[in-house]
Amino acid sequence: MDLFAHGLWTAAAGLTAKRTLRPRFRLKWAILWGIFPDVFAFGPVFLVSMYLRVSSDAAPQHYFFSRSLRDALPQPIRPDTLYLFSHSLAVFIAVFGVTWLVRRRLALAMLAWPLHILMDIPSHRAGMYGTPFLWPFSSYRFDGVSWGRPRFMLLNYTLIASAYLLLFAWWLFSSRRSRSQKSGRERKERCVGAPTAEGPSGN
Repeated sequence: MDLFAHGLWTAAAGLTAKRTLRPRFRLKWAILWGIFPDVFAFGPVFLVSMYLRVSSDAAPQHYFFSRSLRDALPQPIRPDTLYLFSHSLAVFIAVFGVTWLVRRRLALAMLAWPLHILMDIPSHRAGMYGTPFLWPFSSYRFDGVSWGRPRFMLLNYTLIASAYLLLFAWWLFSSRRSRSQKSGRERKERCVGAPTAEGPSGN
């Protein structure tokens, strides 16, 4: 799935969680963790390609995602190598566990990382960038549907738009209900606090 779709789905999931479970985390950090796997995997090659683009002697074959550029990079920072680490549930569990031990509390925003992985499993074809979610214990990669297909992207962004429309409707309904309840409490308090009128004396 593309980077922007990951960010939008993460934000939608975070907003839903905040309105239902009310966990303590910053939404902006959740969004960053939601796009982290791709930024980690493709960030180095993107920076190198941008440098080559502004260099006067840069050859077109060394632009972003070109095979020649990937092969020219050192093995540890090649996108296919970094992809193994950033798209593995085992790696996430290890990093999440260490973070928990160091901080002495759960980094809930980091849960957007495995959400990214789980969304990538069915939206990638098996191959170099199939999702290696079981690595390093298994090299299995599910052969899903390519996220780059126009029909898939149309469906994906339609679902994203629908999700945000539902969230907006939910927020609107909750806000009106909250205002109605607050107004009802205020009327009740005024009625309870109002002085009672005394009738005329019989003497």
